[in-house]
Amino acid sequence: MKPSNADYNWIIKTLNSIKNPRNVEGMARFGINPNGTLGIPIPELRKIASRAGKNHELALQLWDSGIHEARILAGYIEHPMCVTERQFEKWASQFDSWDVCDQVCGSLFDKTEFAISKAREYSSREEEFVKRTGFVLMACLAVHDRRLSDKTFVEFLGLVKRESADGRNFVKKAVNWALRQIGKRNKFLNSKAKGIAREIELIDSPAAKWIAKDALRELESDKVRLRLGMKPSG
Repeated sequence: MKPSNADYNWIIKTLNSIKNPRNVEGMARFGINPNGTLGIPIPELRKIASRAGKNHELALQLWDSGIHEARILAGYIEHPMCVTERQFEKWASQFDSWDVCDQVCGSLFDKTEFAISKAREYSSREEEFVKRTGFVLMACLAVHDRRLSDKTFVEFLGLVKRESADGRNFVKKAVNWALRQIGKRNKFLNSKAKGIAREIELIDSPAAKWIAKDALRELESDKVRLRLGMKPSG
């Protein structure tokens, strides 16, 4: 159903009524782009999304507003089956902050028919947030899609290793996230991920060594071992 202007206007009015400039300053300290940002917490955005419901046309309107929080909302209310490849590419190419990237990937993109192919494709793209999208998709798929085979994630681990020397902050953190989430999926992938992490550790790159060390710390922890039905290391 196509939204009326009141639907869009109501959301924009609501967002502006609860904006908090002081929050924007704090968000910026955590690497969130302050441009077009209103400083609204995620729980508040989820309440608005719940009231709005799923609505493709409204999602497109909100995205095109350029407002930071409206774009996160667009990911919440868009229906995965309505997303076209062109739309996927447009939104990913316009990501300019890690939180918008991560929220849209985890609430929408990882549920589309393009998720796996875009994870592969974007992992080698040059643009920082598009490349981040590829690895965030891998991490989100590892958590959310229980139907996928281990083979898919073993392939992803190869891409993790290939790109582990990229020292850009928002890329290396996403690469690390993908490695950790894949390694927490099951015993087999835990073993594979730890093996890849040890290979990454040998790469002559500060980013690679950080990715490997941080991932191994979690993947070898008793907390993860117990969750996967393995004996504690001690």
